[in-house]
Amino acid sequence: MAPRVPSADFAGTTQGPSASATAVLINPSRISDVPSLRHAIRTALAADRWPEPLWLETTTHEPGGSQARLAVEAGVGVLFVCGGDGTVLAALAGLTGSNVALAILPSGTGNVLALNLGLPAGLGAGVRVATRGARRRMDLGEVDGRPFAVASGIGLDALMLETTPNRAKLRLGWTAYGASVVRHLSDPQFRVAISLDGAEPFTREVHSVLVANVGRFPGGINLLPDASPFDGMLDVALIAPSRLRDWAQLLTTLVGRHAKGGGVETFRVRKVTVRTENRRPRELDGDPLPPGEDLSVRVLAGGVTVCVPARLALSPTTPASAGS
Repeated sequence: MAPRVPSADFAGTTQGPSASATAVLINPSRISDVPSLRHAIRTALAADRWPEPLWLETTTHEPGGSQARLAVEAGVGVLFVCGGDGTVLAALAGLTGSNVALAILPSGTGNVLALNLGLPAGLGAGVRVATRGARRRMDLGEVDGRPFAVASGIGLDALMLETTPNRAKLRLGWTAYGASVVRHLSDPQFRVAISLDGAEPFTREVHSVLVANVGRFPGGINLLPDASPFDGMLDVALIAPSRLRDWAQLLTTLVGRHAKGGGVETFRVRKVTVRTENRRPRELDGDPLPPGEDLSVRVLAGGVTVCVPARLALSPTTPASAGS
């Protein structure tokens, strides 16, 4: 019997892209044994009677967006992405607005989106999420015309990413950012003017403003426990501890629980504009953006289809229209 593909609030149909036709996007710099990986994916697909996939690889100059667009043009129903967060982000840019579902096979460092979608780590189990799981329309954020799946920020979070050596990131993963954070805990706050959903701006003194599509981050950090990538909204965190004691309180309550005290203020919006007095570091899903004096973010509600475990098929449905 051919495998069943459940359809929760699935945006795709069996018309157009073939439900069982797949492509696999691999970042070979993150995979130690590509032939073994290919064999494992082939075996898992064959077990559910899905055909041989189209194989695609990223390059230094083509990190995944053009390959994802090629998969869309080829008429596949599912694009598997095997790489870190950077590869996933590039693929999302190529899939946005299409009915091709993204299936993440976590590898590399980070894998923050996979963490928030509750995806398994094993290749076989990851493939089965696509062949036996559900489809959901997932929100994206957008900054300067670029989509993101996890978060964008201005201030300390971007500075942390900017000042952590690449070698340390590759060797230690997300724990490498800890030393950078500690070095900048005593940095002065800066003033921001914030407009939420077009309302009159208000001012705050902060270390960082984070606009997130999800709430959980590596290391057990649960910054925004109510955030959902399926609710048509983005969550904004104004991070403004004023003393080392506030930082300690914030960091100790983040692990597994909601941030309490420590100078964190949160909002839920469809769009937000942050303006500063001076140019500040900015980031998007862990990649640096050019420093700037503003960060304007809007939600793209239901911007991309993702493969999720079957238990998420009963989650709240995604709004049909994108935020303005």
